[in-house]
Amino acid sequence: MKEELEKLLERSKSLYFDYPVAAILECNDGKKFYGVNVETSSPAAGICAERNAIFSAFSGGYDKKDFKRIHLMARSNKEVYPCFICRQALTDFCPPNMEIITYFEKGEKTVTVEELTPYSFSANDL
Repeated sequence: MKEELEKLLERSKSLYFDYPVAAILECNDGKKFYGVNVETSSPAAGICAERNAIFSAFSGGYDKKDFKRIHLMARSNKEVYPCFICRQALTDFCPPNMEIITYFEKGEKTVTVEELTPYSFSANDL
């Protein structure tokens, strides 16, 4: 998966902050949905790689029950995890036990959505 992510990073549109990120969402049936971050001159108008992959899955007819894990990579020498906007999307649209696997220079690390967002706000709180 790491090699796929490295190639996918090349598709990132990170012209303003020069911080490419790639994500691959795996579904239970083996289908993969790909996402990269797309930056604009107005940061709020762009999208992160994680949400790009999840929203692509929705467009492809998949839903929360179909998601198995998501793989992430940023062009960085540090461990990188989803931003807080993406954490909210992961909380709302992914199973709490879904794995988030981050790849970085010295290895990889796996956490679940629930571990990443221990005090999350969701539809259950409304």
